[in-house]
Amino acid sequence: MRRRSDPFALRRPSVERLDSSLLISMIVLGLFGVLMIYSATRQPLINAGYNPHYYLQKQGQFVLLGIIVMYVTSRVDYHRLEIVSTFFYVSGVLALLGVFVLGTSSLGAQRWFSLGFIQVQPSEFMMIFIIIAIATYAQRRPQGLSMRDISRMLVMAGLPLFMIYLQPDLGTCIVLVLVTGAMLVVAGVPPRFMSTLVFGGVLGVAAAIWLGLLHQYQLQRLTSFLNQNSTNAAVARLVYEVKNAKSAIGAGGLHGAGLFHGLQTTLGYVPENRTDFIFTAVGEQLGFLGTLFTVLLMAFIAYRFFSISRNAKDSMGQLLSLGVFVFFAFSAFENIGMTMGIMPVAGIPLPLMSYGGSAAIVFYAAGGIVLSVSRNRTA
Repeated sequence: MRRRSDPFALRRPSVERLDSSLLISMIVLGLFGVLMIYSATRQPLINAGYNPHYYLQKQGQFVLLGIIVMYVTSRVDYHRLEIVSTFFYVSGVLALLGVFVLGTSSLGAQRWFSLGFIQVQPSEFMMIFIIIAIATYAQRRPQGLSMRDISRMLVMAGLPLFMIYLQPDLGTCIVLVLVTGAMLVVAGVPPRFMSTLVFGGVLGVAAAIWLGLLHQYQLQRLTSFLNQNSTNAAVARLVYEVKNAKSAIGAGGLHGAGLFHGLQTTLGYVPENRTDFIFTAVGEQLGFLGTLFTVLLMAFIAYRFFSISRNAKDSMGQLLSLGVFVFFAFSAFENIGMTMGIMPVAGIPLPLMSYGGSAAIVFYAAGGIVLSVSRNRTA
């Protein structure tokens, strides 16, 4: 018979220990996202002569698959991730390399594998693999982290970061840097060393700009929100998109124009209204009350992630939950801020609401990991 103290034993926690509030909130948010994607895309598809239910069906399938993944992941003791962490990490790195050879391109970026019914974006999955890898590595060193350990974790995160940058996908790079930094702080990296890393990172970015490693259009996407009255044509185009998004949100008023209505989102004045700018559809069609519901629901999910991290019984559970918290919270903050003109247009999806199979599965898998930490927080 397995001993209870065996960290790799598959425990069978009681139903009462399931964080039902977090589980239900994530399901509701995903289904709400499906509804908003359908509401934003039905009329444009009708106008173009296509199946008006196309995105409804596709995103519905993605969310259903994601919920299944979340439930299965939540049933497995998170300590078992230690067994497969190396396999996940190596597979993720190989997939990132494979994108440059076998991947498909869109809008100047090469980030996806086309598998017929779904386009898989390895950089999305790599986010979880990095979180698992760092949490596992730190868990194996309860005596503390040496400089050699810190260097290894930086290389562990830096290798995929460099490949994601080459795709290019600056939005994912930004999130990955923040997630890694937060996990290193909690893992016990000394504040003085973290300050040195931050200073080195700032110098690195400055050097990249000076050497031309960052393309002009990338700089414009990251800085356009700071100069929304620019006369530069490329910057003005980005600002124009954001201004349309803000105008659409403002036009929603308190109650909005109603589902399947709203001129700017349904007639295509707002770009990527099913992906990067899905929050605009919420604002125009459901008004302030709809955006408030969205923000509060996301804030509650982020709060549960953070709370579970604080109450985790060991460092691995704490780091896993913290990594997911930063991943989810910053993605939501950046995306919503982008549509309101206070954050860069970085192409980061709104968690569980933006259209896309990879993002839906990854966020639900991340939620499943945190649910596992919550279920196993007592011995």
